[in-house]
Amino acid sequence: MKVLMFSWEFPPLIAGGLAMACYGMVKSLLELGVEVDLVLPTKEMVYFPMKKVEDADTLPTVFLDPEKQKEYNRKFLKKINTKSETIYNTLHERLEYVGANLKPETYISGLELNRWSQVFEKIHATKIYSQETEFVEEKIWENLQEHLSGDEDIYKKVQELTLRAERYVQELDFDVIHAHDWLTYPAGMIAKRITNKPLVAHIHATEFDRAGGAGNERVHSLEYDGMTYADRVICVSKYTANMIISRYYIDSGKIRIVHNAYDVDDLLGVKKDRIFKGPTIIFLGRITLQKGPEYFLELAKRVLDAHPEARFIMAGTGDMARKILHDSARLKMKNKFVFTGFLNRTDVEHIFNSVDIFMMPSVSEPFGIAPLEAMAYGVTAIISKQSGVSEVIQNAYKVDFWDIDKMVEIVNYLIENPDECREMGDRGRLEVQTIGWDEASEKILAVYEELVLDEKE
Repeated sequence: MKVLMFSWEFPPLIAGGLAMACYGMVKSLLELGVEVDLVLPTKEMVYFPMKKVEDADTLPTVFLDPEKQKEYNRKFLKKINTKSETIYNTLHERLEYVGANLKPETYISGLELNRWSQVFEKIHATKIYSQETEFVEEKIWENLQEHLSGDEDIYKKVQELTLRAERYVQELDFDVIHAHDWLTYPAGMIAKRITNKPLVAHIHATEFDRAGGAGNERVHSLEYDGMTYADRVICVSKYTANMIISRYYIDSGKIRIVHNAYDVDDLLGVKKDRIFKGPTIIFLGRITLQKGPEYFLELAKRVLDAHPEARFIMAGTGDMARKILHDSARLKMKNKFVFTGFLNRTDVEHIFNSVDIFMMPSVSEPFGIAPLEAMAYGVTAIISKQSGVSEVIQNAYKVDFWDIDKMVEIVNYLIENPDECREMGDRGRLEVQTIGWDEASEKILAVYEELVLDEKE
């Protein structure tokens, strides 16, 4: 089985949970014998062909331009083959060389923009769909052309990836197209339209989740069109599946639920490396309305009134960071409420090994991998009931995001009963060992096989 996969991020390019989800998924798919050609938003027209498990860590790189490939090989290949350990030392350097970064800039040229309308003219000129679906498909392509037009960098970058999809499908051999979230749906749609190969739209978060409400209408339209045009839609939870059925009216017959997972080593016996002496509670994630940071701040204020020895950490960045910072200063929380900014993977692992309680008071969370990461370190998790991860774990406290009274009660109880806090953390650590990517990837492979079989028939 060969898969052409479009994603906006992949380790070490990590902006959110999508990167780690794609990593775990791809690694397990490779173990099942699936070959993945991964396309990311890069300056250079490259892809990352992965055939064996270790390729998920080394990211072999292939240019579509043979001359550029020769230049790349001269610069990196000899160095990599000299010592295997240098692969990891040069990975960031190689990604920088091809123009991959956490906040992809737009490199789209005027010449490429001129091709934007040409691509859609070609689509309209070569109709391959039936009369029954003609109106729907015409509308989808009109919407796609309209909603991706604009001067904003993010939309230009999506345009660029979408235009490049035409070239990728001409060069690569694959059975199934797999696109993650709205940023790559248009590329997946173009790939399907040109090749008539089946398309899987993987929805990790909707605009309703990210915005905590109505959100951006253009993004809503792109999500709707991508999922409508796809042959199958993979949802990361029942919570998300219910949302796209009720909000987007996506055909339930083509929805498949595959919960995210998190592959971890058993960290039993790893000694805590504490940052603070007192009980420490952490919020880790994007500081945005969706994640409920204001609830965490209110919780911290009320817990500190009863337990001034406690310490609270807010790790991450986002559009609400400045507001939360100012509010914490207004509340005179001083060094009892600490901001870390963005943390890389090493920092995340270190900080999880130093805290006691993890909080995820998300207003709307399609899944939420962070609690699984925290639980792997024996950290007691308190999570929103409005989350997909609450469907798969038992050894965590589950609370409505708005119920601050209940959250305060639980945190105070855990501080006052540290042995019970540790016992809950230990149970969570054991449970998370069972939530690996193997089972999830088998379900994804089953979706691929179902589509390929349908295509042959």
